[in-house]
Amino acid sequence: MGDVHIPDGFLDPVTAALCYAIALVFTAVAIYKSRARLKPEVITLASLLAAAIFAAQMLNWPIPGGTSLHMVGGALVGILLGPWLGELVIAVVLLVQCLVFGDGGITALGANILNMGIIDVLIGYAFFKALARPGETNRARVTLGAFLGGWLGITLAGVACGLEIGYSPAFPFGVAITVPVMGLWHIGLGVIEGIITALVVDYMARKLPSLVMSLELPAQGV
Repeated sequence: MGDVHIPDGFLDPVTAALCYAIALVFTAVAIYKSRARLKPEVITLASLLAAAIFAAQMLNWPIPGGTSLHMVGGALVGILLGPWLGELVIAVVLLVQCLVFGDGGITALGANILNMGIIDVLIGYAFFKALARPGETNRARVTLGAFLGGWLGITLAGVACGLEIGYSPAFPFGVAITVPVMGLWHIGLGVIEGIITALVVDYMARKLPSLVMSLELPAQGV
């Protein structure tokens, strides 16, 4: 759970528009892919995760380089719900935070969804799946995969954010400052996010394995 909400004024129109385009296309595909999975128990889990992530993301810590640090939960929802539904959960959380609470700019919403809802979710999911294959019962592999997913997911999302604002002419600092700042800070926070992700996924895999979609057998699909 960790990346930033980029505010208005940090991204130039071209960067903002490109991020919006990527976010909109991915979200449209995610809606299509998720329709068949919206069973009552899945909707309940997604709602609970959205509420918890919403609260966690509202806690921000300022860091040098012109932005802030906070928990995200992208890898966690990607592992538990699958990458498509996981992206939708994060996108809805970010949309509400942006429109209702002013947390993250409207012009930067596409970039925030790209970083937290796509990159974090997909990277976290991919690293988890690399270790914990469908039907995996080895607790060590599940826990390690979840930790690496949570840690590396927000780290790479932070680096992506640093690249976006660093290359944007609207931001006063270049990538020589933004990428190291975002990357290093998120490496540290990523350890905490990785631990939380591992603990939650380990518990769910043991107590409610049917709700950990990333561990489903191939016949059940993604």
